[in-house]
Amino acid sequence: MVTLDSRPEVQAAPQSPDDVPGWFWPLDQQLFGWLLERQTAAGMRGDLLEMGSYLGRSAILIGRHRQPGEAFTICDLFDSDAPDGDNAAEMTMSYRETLTRAAFERNYLAFHAELPTIVQAPTSALAGGVLPAGSCRFAHIDASHLYEHVAGDIQTARAALADGGIVVLDDFRSPHTPGVAAATWEAVFAHGLRPICVTPEKLYGSWADPEPLQRELRLLDGDVDGCNLDVDVIAGQPVLRFSGPGVARLMPPSSCTAPTPPAARSTARSTARRLALDLLPPVAARAVRRGLRSVREHAA
Repeated sequence: MVTLDSRPEVQAAPQSPDDVPGWFWPLDQQLFGWLLERQTAAGMRGDLLEMGSYLGRSAILIGRHRQPGEAFTICDLFDSDAPDGDNAAEMTMSYRETLTRAAFERNYLAFHAELPTIVQAPTSALAGGVLPAGSCRFAHIDASHLYEHVAGDIQTARAALADGGIVVLDDFRSPHTPGVAAATWEAVFAHGLRPICVTPEKLYGSWADPEPLQRELRLLDGDVDGCNLDVDVIAGQPVLRFSGPGVARLMPPSSCTAPTPPAARSTARSTARRLALDLLPPVAARAVRRGLRSVREHAA
């Protein structure tokens, strides 16, 4: 009898982003694509950041919107040891043996010619100004569910985001992640985060005025299919709420989810995009700075 090896690192490459395991639902795929496309159309430039990537489902979509000269940084422990007991218990419960860097790289390279900058370390490795202040236009936080970690990730994103940049917080209302909810609403009420909109899974916010984005999203109210767009008011500020079984047709689905097989891949991929940052701070901090500087010099 032949037994197929089910380990993620030896499975076949996915044919579609939907083949990649994960919890990145269609409505959020649409919103990610719409927001990133809007930034591009408005002439906004800046790096992209994702803290917590699992097997790459959301990273694949974000990477499609990286413009020439922009860096895309991924920070995840993958199969490294967690820095503390609580984090280790969380990883064991949530991911067990499924999460490996090899599996992430295989999935990402099925749709892109080169890897993003990978920081294989706790997200705390990015704190303290490792990422240039104001360098990012979009940040997705989906790493630890522990309050202390998420609160730190939010502050890291805040420092890295440019004026008008967008942060997306995953699991801000899930019953099993009260720490994320606590850190998210603390950021809103104590640290100036302005919610733009929420879905059943994610909160989208900015430290800039959300009204222009909200105004454009409201105009889509007549172009939705089985998706409700409501407006709540929290502490005097409007927050858009998407819900329902359908998908908001914010843009053609092919713009968000269709795979883009890379052109012929060179075996000598850009070393600037294949940084092996597997060390913890302070060594990691210096390594990330060198890597991001190298990416920009290479793109110049």
